[in-house]
Amino acid sequence: MNISLKQLNVFSCITQHNTLTAAAEALYLSKAAVSMALAELEKQLGHPLFDRVNNRLILNQEGHKLLPLADELLSRANNISRLFDADHAFAGQLKIGASDTVGNHVVPGLLSQFRQQHQHFAQSVVISNSRLICQKLHDYELDIGLIEGNTPHPDLISTPFSHDDMCIIAAPTHSFSKMNKLDITDLSPSNWVLREAGSGSREFFLRTVAPHIETWHEVFELNTTEALINSVAAGIGLGCLSTLAAQYALKDGRVTRLDLGHFAPQRSLWLVMHKDKYHSPLLKTFIAFCHQWDNT
Repeated sequence: MNISLKQLNVFSCITQHNTLTAAAEALYLSKAAVSMALAELEKQLGHPLFDRVNNRLILNQEGHKLLPLADELLSRANNISRLFDADHAFAGQLKIGASDTVGNHVVPGLLSQFRQQHQHFAQSVVISNSRLICQKLHDYELDIGLIEGNTPHPDLISTPFSHDDMCIIAAPTHSFSKMNKLDITDLSPSNWVLREAGSGSREFFLRTVAPHIETWHEVFELNTTEALINSVAAGIGLGCLSTLAAQYALKDGRVTRLDLGHFAPQRSLWLVMHKDKYHSPLLKTFIAFCHQWDNT
């Protein structure tokens, strides 16, 4: 068997772009050259690596088996040229995924400090809900994820690196806002505006808040935090979200934070990676930085 790094690079690029044409453009090769490299790789392995669906190439079971090994080999090959060059010890792009609250309120400060400390300026950030970030990690589209909730996915590993204070918000005109102190059990009956399925904020509400409320009703399901805040401010219902995400609306007086006494919920923020992901020197450094990072 004579598999080349070029063939693996073509394979990896196709997994990211799903078509030969897009992969060829990304690699600055002709479509025929990309097609030939893939065909030769599949011939060497004795298995097709993609299902052909119209003009798209969908990674099949055999392709999923090869992807982590190809990812590791390509990462190690890229590191060879940097082994003896201290000025480029952390060269290469770091592909980061972040859930909404982390991406909008944590990642900017974290990356600013990382860039200053390590002089590495090639990062890309994808911001979406936790479920989609985990799916992209599983498909090797991202190197690492920073999300608001732990994931039970068997192919992903997660470790906490920070924490996040949560709050319950209401419109200033809401009857609960006029009470000096409430118990969490007093929020019954109540209407709620929640984020969509797959959101860390929604999962936190359902796991930590809802069990204490005898009667509650979901009025709206929204896919952005700003829409949730605006709906709460309009008096449509209560909201549960990160204090970081609510801070500006609280400061402006658009919403109020309910005083729930000793009920002061927190959640962990998690680093998530594929269990088979190769830890390059750059990725190792970023992981260590996140665990030592102080967000205060």
